[in-house]
Amino acid sequence: MFALLFRGVRKRQSGSDLFAFATLSPCDTFGRAMRTRAAILFFVLFVAARSGTAIDIETPKNQPIEITSTGETRYENGVAIARDNVAIHCGDADIYADSARYDSQRHEVSAEGHVRIYREDKLYLAEHGTYNLDTKEIHADTLRSSSEPYFVNAEKLVNFSDGHSIVENGDFTTDDSSNPDFHFHAHKVRIYENDRVVFQNVTFYVGKVPIFWWPYLYQSLNDAFSFSISPAYLSSWGPSLLSAVTFPITEKIKGTVRLDYRVRRGAAIGFESEMNYGKDDSSYLRLKTYFIDDQNPELNQTSVPRGAIGSARYRVTVEDRTNFTSDIYGIVDITKLSDAYVMQDFYQSEFRINPVPDNVVAVTKTDPIYTLTAIARFQANGFFQQTERLPEVVLDVARTPIFGGPIFYQGETGIADLHRNFASGSGFEDYESWRIDTFHQLLYPNTYFGWLSIVPRAGFRATYYNETRDLGKTLFVPSTNPLIPDFLVPDNTPLQLDGDKTRTVFNAGVEASFKISRAWEEAQNSALGLDGLRHVIQPFTNFSWVSDPGVNPAAILQFDRVEPTTKLRPIDFPEFTTIDSIDRWTIWRLGVRNRLETRRDDSNITWFELETYFDVNFENPYDRTPYSNLFNKIRFTPLPWASLAIDSQVPAFDTGFTEVNTTVAVQPMANLQLNVGHRYLNDNPFFQNSSLFTFGGYYRINDNWGFAVQEQYEATSGLLEQQRYAVYRDLSSWVASLGAVVRDNKGVREYGVLLTFTLKAFPKFGFDLNFDPGGAGQ
Repeated sequence: MFALLFRGVRKRQSGSDLFAFATLSPCDTFGRAMRTRAAILFFVLFVAARSGTAIDIETPKNQPIEITSTGETRYENGVAIARDNVAIHCGDADIYADSARYDSQRHEVSAEGHVRIYREDKLYLAEHGTYNLDTKEIHADTLRSSSEPYFVNAEKLVNFSDGHSIVENGDFTTDDSSNPDFHFHAHKVRIYENDRVVFQNVTFYVGKVPIFWWPYLYQSLNDAFSFSISPAYLSSWGPSLLSAVTFPITEKIKGTVRLDYRVRRGAAIGFESEMNYGKDDSSYLRLKTYFIDDQNPELNQTSVPRGAIGSARYRVTVEDRTNFTSDIYGIVDITKLSDAYVMQDFYQSEFRINPVPDNVVAVTKTDPIYTLTAIARFQANGFFQQTERLPEVVLDVARTPIFGGPIFYQGETGIADLHRNFASGSGFEDYESWRIDTFHQLLYPNTYFGWLSIVPRAGFRATYYNETRDLGKTLFVPSTNPLIPDFLVPDNTPLQLDGDKTRTVFNAGVEASFKISRAWEEAQNSALGLDGLRHVIQPFTNFSWVSDPGVNPAAILQFDRVEPTTKLRPIDFPEFTTIDSIDRWTIWRLGVRNRLETRRDDSNITWFELETYFDVNFENPYDRTPYSNLFNKIRFTPLPWASLAIDSQVPAFDTGFTEVNTTVAVQPMANLQLNVGHRYLNDNPFFQNSSLFTFGGYYRINDNWGFAVQEQYEATSGLLEQQRYAVYRDLSSWVASLGAVVRDNKGVREYGVLLTFTLKAFPKFGFDLNFDPGGAGQ
């Protein structure tokens, strides 16, 4: 083996004298044949041959370059040549090849045969390659390269000193496999390290099968490319194939194309896009579109009858939040639908959460003291009821001390052009009115005796309407149900208007609370997660009074109105937001909180909590019984992997309804999660009786297999309303999941099966399991 070590040329010049030197390090090698160790002081020979003429040979920045080999090594005309098992080391680069040449004038290494170039954390494999020690540029032919998280095969590559590369006729993948499941083949690729990849004339392959072609494609290395194919079956769809391709369009814009086919419904196409913009990318825009030429639009797998529906069905949704400054932002939330059932038929998961999408545009100015909001809400879908605000401007003033004193001010003032538009074909009359509402309140929070908190308050509210109802010409029968205000006029009542009116109300009240506690350091039990125990008791009370409004509430057109609920309503302003349903009241709310706290992970946590409260209704238009239900909220978290939650209300003092909601969640082992729930409701005037049991679980069998189940049983009807099962398999670059769902819509059964293959662009990243055919692609 022969070794050359160039440490650079040092020049010492005194008059006409020039001194240049180089050192050489011999290395031993062993083998069958005797090899000669030689040392060539090529600088000395070169200087002698030129009869006193000096040519400087320098390595960049005086860094040493070391060349070793097991075969012939020589120096000719300024070029060092080595053959057989060549290894070259210089700075942060290591080069290995069958043979290599180092041009001391150009500072360039040229390697041939089984070339391997290591630089920093990247590896380049090629048949031929050059490396420039000055610019650190790499030129290679017939190349393979790896740079987490992508891998490249190419006919030609040029890697520039600034870190970006140009690849010609190359394959690009993130699958770390000798036979990748997927890859892109492009005629030209520009790679910008840790930033982006730009493809030209690119085809996407799954295995050896071409799937898509793009003339241009931009791939951010910070965003995941994903591709999914989901064979599915749903009773209302028939056999179906759902597919989606997600890809970055630019560095900050990502797009998804959906191509679906359902045998009973037909073909569908959708496009979705996400964009981040603005300072620190804190603003975002989301677009979601979907169109289907429905072959069976009147197909209904629910128990609720429908009217006629056209075949051209679609949804267009735009969501945007723009942060104009640090304290001013705007939002846009618009959804246009072809009909009232398109979300239920094709976006069932989203429909269960938001069955009636909103349409609103708003701009908000925030401040520690106040919030100013301008909002426009409109009826984009005539088949849904909507209260339009065209527009509404509201100024909210937070609780603020007056001139830094002990008295606080709180207020709210707004002006709105309100329109209540009923669903088309409902037969109800729309109505509208301008409303100017202003509310002002003074508070005096204080602590007495060092432990008793008392907050008295007094306020005034005035509301002007330019249109009201003429009660002299309106006939209706007030509700006898004590939980329904008797001033609410049924929507089917003929509308008779009576011009403008101003309503004024005064309000007053007082809140009070205190805390007492006791600690038990000896309470130690690792099985129950106890490291000491402290009991905190906090009784609280809130008395609220509102005067007669001066205008019969039945005359007020209802825009911000009371809606059915099982919860107690707020009894404070401005928390009570149903402005148009204000009537006189006198209510006293009493309660107590019990908390058991312990230490865990160097901090205090609530181990057990019980909150109990109820209302005494001296006069309450929203609950005309002497006492409300007795409410109890229980939260019990004995261990990080076990929790219990119970929310209950029972008619302990008077007539009423019963509601008990229970949830238990446990993770008895690292691979198993279980949750059990029960929802019980009886004798509520707004909602049907229900005794709903739910069960769910997820078991991670190993790194590659998992199983999930969800069940939903309604005891009052004896129906197993929903069954959902799924098995998934991690296939390295792909995730395969097989799910099944069975729904019983009061005798109308619906079945679904979904097989999903989801491509993971970066195998180290996680994935979501979706086994609901109705929620595929959401």
